[in-house]
Amino acid sequence: MPSFDITSAADMDALKNAIDVASRQINNRYDFKGTSARVDLNEKDKLITLYGDSDFQLDQIKDILFPALEKKEPDSSKRLDQQDAQKVSGNKLKQEMKIRDGIDSELAKRLVKLIKDSGLKVQASIQGDTVRVTGAKRDLLQDAIAHVKKSVTDFPLKYGNFRE
Repeated sequence: MPSFDITSAADMDALKNAIDVASRQINNRYDFKGTSARVDLNEKDKLITLYGDSDFQLDQIKDILFPALEKKEPDSSKRLDQQDAQKVSGNKLKQEMKIRDGIDSELAKRLVKLIKDSGLKVQASIQGDTVRVTGAKRDLLQDAIAHVKKSVTDFPLKYGNFRE
């Protein structure tokens, strides 16, 4: 019986490369000279930290970072869970963004319900941080992929491990 998996894995190499590009742009900008503006990546905790002197400066850093992320990996900025900005010392600010990796249980349940409600003759099951979809024919699976792509636009999903 044909099947495929719906997954969502962050490409850490692409994220690291995009953050390096954004850091170089921040270092070269004249209006950021002598400020605390910078971007850090903690790969172990999957956390991006922005540092700046004001909310406006944090927004400017995001305007540099997000296009760099999108260029390296499409829809990767949708994977970031932005926290509120925190005062660090004096007038300095810090904002953390968690990188969501894998499909959490809430999204997996939403995907299974979406596939079941679609009326297609396929079955979806949650297997850890992936959702496996099986069906009798390859065409039904392709219809399921198209339906999920059209319906879920708030989180980047990958479709793979296609088996006959």
